[in-house]
Amino acid sequence: MRNYLILIGLFLLLAGCGQGHAIETTMSEEVPEFEYTTQDEEQLSLDDLKGEWWVADFMFTNCKTVCMPMTNNMSHLQSMMDEEGIDAHLVSFSVDPDFDTPEVLKDYASNYDADFDNWSFVTGYDFETIREFSIKHFKNLVQAPADGDDQVLHGTSFFLVSPEGEVVKNYDGVEIDNMDDILADLKKVN
Repeated sequence: MRNYLILIGLFLLLAGCGQGHAIETTMSEEVPEFEYTTQDEEQLSLDDLKGEWWVADFMFTNCKTVCMPMTNNMSHLQSMMDEEGIDAHLVSFSVDPDFDTPEVLKDYASNYDADFDNWSFVTGYDFETIREFSIKHFKNLVQAPADGDDQVLHGTSFFLVSPEGEVVKNYDGVEIDNMDDILADLKKVN
C-alpha cells in the first residue's frame, strides 16, 4: 500500500510539472528571436508574434510536390479560423530564400487567397539560416537540393507555437483532415 501511495504521489508531482497547456502537446522547443521579411517587404519578428498563438510551416514556391497541398491546407485552415472567429497567426517560412523574394511570395500566396492580415510568408535570410532555424528549433528537416536539382527537401509538418514562443505541437501538413485537429486545438487554447 505504501508503494502504491508513493507511486501516486510521484505521478501527481510529475503531472504538475507540465506546461499547463489546454491541449496534449507533442513538442517543447523554444523559437529564438528572429526578424525576417514578409511578402509585403515588412519585417516580422518573434516579438510581433508574442502574445498570440501561431501556426508555422516550411515551404517554397517552386516546389513540385508537397508544398501545393500544404499551402492549400493552410489556406483552408485560415478560412476555418475566420469562420470560427479564431484569432491566431499563420507563418510560412520559405526554405528557398534565394528564389522566394517578397514579390514571388506575394504572387504565390495570391493563388491561395491568402489573407495577409493574419498569414505571413517570410524570406530575407540565407539558406543555412533557415535550415538551422528549422532543424534546431522545429525539429523539421531541411536539406539543400541535389546537384542539378532545384527542389529543397523539407519536412511537411505544421507547428503550433504558443504566445510565449514555444513550439508545442506538430501536425501532418499534407493531410487536410489534420486542419480540423489544429482548429480544435486552437479553440481550446484561445
